[in-house]
Amino acid sequence: MATHILNNRCTDALVRAAPEQHLLHVARPTVYRCRMTSKKIVWTIIAVAAAVAIGLVLRTKRLRSISVRQSISIEGAVIQRDNDTKKQLPIADVAITASDGVTTATTRSEASGYFKLVLKRGVLSGTPIMVSFRHPSYEPLNFDVQTARLETPDQLYIAAMIPIPPKAVARSNRPEIAVSNIRVRYTINSRTDTNVGSAVKTFQVVNTGNVPCNNQAPCSPDGKWKASSASASLDAGADNTFSNVRASCIAGPCPFTRIDSSGFIHGGRNITVSALDWSDTTTFLMEAEVYHTAISSNVRQLYPVIFGRTLNFTLPPTQEGVSLEAEIDGSPMVFPLGPALNLSWATCTVRTDTEKEKTAVYGCELKPGYRF
Repeated sequence: MATHILNNRCTDALVRAAPEQHLLHVARPTVYRCRMTSKKIVWTIIAVAAAVAIGLVLRTKRLRSISVRQSISIEGAVIQRDNDTKKQLPIADVAITASDGVTTATTRSEASGYFKLVLKRGVLSGTPIMVSFRHPSYEPLNFDVQTARLETPDQLYIAAMIPIPPKAVARSNRPEIAVSNIRVRYTINSRTDTNVGSAVKTFQVVNTGNVPCNNQAPCSPDGKWKASSASASLDAGADNTFSNVRASCIAGPCPFTRIDSSGFIHGGRNITVSALDWSDTTTFLMEAEVYHTAISSNVRQLYPVIFGRTLNFTLPPTQEGVSLEAEIDGSPMVFPLGPALNLSWATCTVRTDTEKEKTAVYGCELKPGYRF
């Protein structure tokens, strides 16, 4: 008997001959029987499924990437051009346009100078995008955003605009008026609570001890003894509240009582104390502190920061009644700003920060004929 072995692959059919039997040997191909185990089948299915899943994921990412590239975002800020970085003030309400000759997007800068444009365009377009900035008080500004065929550089763009010089005015022989000793005055309103006294009240819960309950409420917590309940209330009055409320049993068999604190635990103008007694009569004491609530106004002052012909200052979001105190040619004066921000000697603007604090940022530039 002859056996052919193929390692890890197949086994051939076994050819047997009976003893003393003569066989005519004919050349023929050897036929192998190959068997695949169930374990190999499972691993093959897993490999195929994994390859299909990876292909789908890669295809989805490619489609998403192409879709994102079709929307080009141009983000930045507009500021005033100046060699002194302290004078590079943000410019609001600048008309901004971006175009590649086919698609156009427009927006206006915010009070902080921030802008963002989103331009829809074809995936394979490599045409530069021209961005223009226009404001009546500044010279026109244009620049190109270079783009590749499938992507756009991701960066922040700073547009520094040159201010248009004011029209020449015939000089007056009168010297410039000096503005000095400038202070900012404003009011902050705050809520204050002032302790104006205390409140005291006693009450009793009348009951007879050692009386079975027999399921006739109210009963003791274990349901064994007959109980009684009582309560007392207090009113602090208008614009007043109770705080630090306390309630205690002060006389009688106090171990067999229970106080319900749900009516006074949070304080407030009206409070209520309830008590349960399942023994003999007990006495309770309720005490609390009384606070009066009022709105108080505090006047505050600060000094602005001056760069060149512009003064700057910031105020909290709760400020009211903003005014500027200054000496004009040595004479002290008060200038309420008001909503229109009108000043005889300066042009003022205000913007609110987008951060959580919502700080108000003021800037006032001197008018011709005045100096700091």
